[in-house]
Formats: sequence, structure tokens, C-alpha cells
Amino acid sequence: MTAITPFHAGYAALVGRPNVGKSSLLNAFVGAHLGAVSAKPHTTRQRLLGVRTFDHAQIAFVDTPGIQRRRPTAVHKAMDRAVDQAVASVDLIALVIEAGSWKAGDSAALTHAQETGLPIALIINKIDLIKDKQQLLPFIDRSSKRHDFVAILLVGARRELGTEEACKRLAALLPEREAMFDPDTLTDRSERQLASEMVREQLMRQLGEEVPYACGVEIEAFTHDGPIRRIAATIWVEREGQKAIVIGEGGERLKQIGMAARQEMEKLFDGQVYVELWVKVRADWSDDERVLKQMGFE
Repeated sequence: MTAITPFHAGYAALVGRPNVGKSSLLNAFVGAHLGAVSAKPHTTRQRLLGVRTFDHAQIAFVDTPGIQRRRPTAVHKAMDRAVDQAVASVDLIALVIEAGSWKAGDSAALTHAQETGLPIALIINKIDLIKDKQQLLPFIDRSSKRHDFVAILLVGARRELGTEEACKRLAALLPEREAMFDPDTLTDRSERQLASEMVREQLMRQLGEEVPYACGVEIEAFTHDGPIRRIAATIWVEREGQKAIVIGEGGERLKQIGMAARQEMEKLFDGQVYVELWVKVRADWSDDERVLKQMGFE
């Protein structure tokens, strides 16, 4: 009699301090560009779900904003809520850190994870940036003494080094249960929400150090014209000077942001996309719960 291989399924929260590569990791695990990625911290503002299905397992990754509870505005409170909501309903926590350095923010993220009482796996990201790989062994040893991790996994998310094996190992740690999603499901986010992510990603990539954090993206219209998706979005900023920076000389910066966002949308949606962008000023948008709700914050 042939033994039946058990099916494992559940949720895993990707947590960690800002800018350790959680969104890059989510995209690599799922095999699709779902979350905004840039070199700047706090690129992720909302909870984002990415689903990966194997023959005998299904894992739903919850990407969360970086844990850093210091700011009082409504948008930052919403980011903190996204972290709390994510870890409250998962089966496993995947703590993401950078290879070679354990910082105060990593310790804070670990403490937050430990408070849940859930099993914690440690994902050491950006191993491809460590030139002397012999440095990894003592770092892994030191890290392993901080907690009884259920697994320690080494990855380079940007180059997808070790991500496939890491994803399978995390899935195997989940409870035995039936699949939660259809095998073809990649995310619970609507195309409208994903379009907003793609625009915001380009704001983070193409603008200076401060301006992107003063920007919010609201999708005003998302319609289908046959096979073509037509998207209209408003970029909210806090000051007129920021509006001028986003638009750029002769509108060139805004044009480049729209073009790059459209290209990413066409890859993700596998179809033709038209994008129209406007920039508007509202001094208190980041502290207005109603505006944030329209942007998709919970």
C-alpha cells in the first residue's frame, strides 16, 4: 500500500527591521513582482500576501512594513497595525536579517516575534554581498544563540540565491492541512492595489531621500477597455515644493515615473496598460484616516 504524502499549508509572516529585503524575498518566493522594492527603508507600507503552491505544500507569505515604532502620524500607526495584524494570524514567523550584521532593529524585531510564542525561522539575506564567505559561519553561530530557531536559512533574494530551497523548507514547517488557496493564486491583492504599489515603487526609486516618504498614491480609476487596462492615479504630496520635484522640469520626472510603473504593470498583468498620473498637494494626507482608507490602508 502506497503511503500518502501529507499536505502542509499555512501562513508565514516576513518580519524584520526596515530595508532587510523582505519585499524582495516575497517576490522571489512567489516568482512575481508583487511588492514595491527599492534601496530605501520603509518601502513597504501595507501588509501584502504572496502565495506559493508546491505538490505537497502551500505557503502564504505575509510581507510587513519594517518594525520601527517611533512615529505618531496615522500612516505610521497603520504600518504598525499591519505588522501586528500579520503576526496575529500566522503559523510561522520568518525573521529576516542582513548577513554579517545584527543590529538593534534586528533585536527589536526578534523580541516582537518572541512575544507571539510562535515558531520562528531565521532568514539571513544578502549573502551574495558578503565577499569573504568564511565570515558567514561565525555570524550564523552567533545568530543561532539568540533564539532556538526552527530553521536558519541563507538566501540572496535579489539574485534568487537559495530562495527556492528556503521556500520549500519553510512550507514543510507548516501544519498538516488542506490548501487554503487555488493553486494558481499568487496574492489576495487586487490589480488596483498592485498598480498603486508599482507607482509608489518608482517614487521610491527615482526621487531623492526625503520626498518619497511624503508621497502617497491613490488609484482614482481602474478600467478595462477590451484587453487594455486604463489606470488613473493621484500622487499626494505635502508641499508645493515636493510637487515640483515629483513633476520635474517640463513634466519629465513624472513621465519617467509613469513609464517605468507602466512597464512593471504590463509584466505583472501580462497585458497592455495605459497610466495617467496627477500630483496634488495636501499637507495632512499622511495623518488623515479617511484618505489612508481610500489608499487601501487597514
